[in-house]
Amino acid sequence: MTIETLDTRCCIAGGGPAGMVLGFLLARAGVDVLVLEKHADFLRDFRGDTIHPSTLEVMHELGLLEKFLAHPHSEVRQLEVKIGDETLQVADFSALPAHCRFVALMPQWDFLNFVAEEARRYPAFKLMMQAEVTGLTREGDRVTGVTARTPQGEITIAADLVVAADGRGSTVRQAAGFEVEDRGAPMDVLWLRLPKSAGDPGQVMGLIGAGRFFIMLDRGDYWQCAYVIPKGGIDAVRAKGLPAFQQSIVELAPHLQDRVGLLDDWDKIKLLTVKVDRLNEWAQPGVLCIGDAAHAMSPIGGVGVNLAVQDAIATANLLAAPLAQGAPTLAQLKAVQQRREFPTRATQRMQVTIQNRLITPMLASRNEAVHAPAALRLLLSLKSVRHFAARAVGLGVRPEHVHTPEAH
Repeated sequence: MTIETLDTRCCIAGGGPAGMVLGFLLARAGVDVLVLEKHADFLRDFRGDTIHPSTLEVMHELGLLEKFLAHPHSEVRQLEVKIGDETLQVADFSALPAHCRFVALMPQWDFLNFVAEEARRYPAFKLMMQAEVTGLTREGDRVTGVTARTPQGEITIAADLVVAADGRGSTVRQAAGFEVEDRGAPMDVLWLRLPKSAGDPGQVMGLIGAGRFFIMLDRGDYWQCAYVIPKGGIDAVRAKGLPAFQQSIVELAPHLQDRVGLLDDWDKIKLLTVKVDRLNEWAQPGVLCIGDAAHAMSPIGGVGVNLAVQDAIATANLLAAPLAQGAPTLAQLKAVQQRREFPTRATQRMQVTIQNRLITPMLASRNEAVHAPAALRLLLSLKSVRHFAARAVGLGVRPEHVHTPEAH
C-alpha cells in the first residue's frame, strides 16, 4: 500500500559516491533533488577508501578542500610493490598538475557524510535514508519515477529524471532492462583488517609471492588489507582452514606475525566478488545510469570511487540546466555516456590488461622463488613511467571539472 507520493526534479537511487556528489552538485545549482539510500547510515566497512587527486581537485574547485582535509586521513605520495624480496616504486605523484599530489586514504563513510553535510546547506537537496528503491513507474516507454520501501511503508516518487547510482547490483538498472556486457575478471578479493604497530611500513604496499597478492592500506590505527584469490576460489581457501590462511599472510608480510591470530573467524574476512562490466547504453527516456550501475570497475588502482565521482560531475555539468526546465531529452541523457564512455573504456582496458598479463599468471604461479620480471624492473626504473602511472591512477583519463553555477 502506497502511503505517500513525492515529487522532485531528479530522484537518485543510491547514496554512494556517485549519487551523493551528483545530488550535491544539482542542489548547489538550484535543482530539486532527492537521494534515496537504503541503509540507515553510511557506516559500512571494506568499501573504496582512496580519494584520488582528481576528486581532491574537485574539492578545491568547490572551495571545500581545506575543510575536507581537516577530517582524519593519511596521504600516500608513492605507490610501491614488493615482488619476492625486491621493492619497486610503481607511481610517484609528486609531479602531478594538481593542488594535491597525493592519494588521501579516508573511510568512505566520512567522505559521504562530508558531502551530505555540505549538500544540506542547499534547500533543493533532500536525502532520505532507509529508502530502498523497489521498482520504476512509467508512462508509455518513459520512466516517470520510482517506488521505494521505507520503515513507514511504500512510497512513490515522481521525477523528471531517475538516476541509477545504486551500484553494480542496481535495482533500477535491472528494472529498466539495461543489458550488461561482462569484461571478465580472474580474481576475487578477501577484505580484512589488522591492527597497526609503530614499526610497520608506512606506504601502501602490494606484496606479491608465489600465487599470492596482498595489499595493505593505511587507515591510521589499523591496516585495511586485500588478499587476492583466483576467481571463485573462496571455498578452496576456506577448506585449507584459518591457520593456513594466516600463515600465507605471514609469508608475505612477516611483520604481521603477532596479529594474524586475530583473524579467528571467517566472519572477519569479507569476500568481494570482483566484476568488470559496463552497459552498452546508459540511458533510456527518463532514466540514466552512472557509477558502478553503468560500469563496475576492477579494484586495480582503486579508481572506482573516483570514476563514479567523475560521472557525477559530468552529469551535473550536462543536465543541471535541462533539469531546471523540466525533463531532459533522451539525447541530453545520452550526452553523459558520450562524455564518460571513453574514460570508462580506456580505464577498463588498462585494468583488463593488468589482469591478463600480471594477475592471472601470478595467481597461477607455483614457483617458490618469485622475482620481478626484468622488463618490469626496467620500465619502473624510468621516472617518466612512474609519473605516467601516477597520472593514470591519480587523475585518470580526461578528468572532469565543475562547471555548474552555485545558486544563491
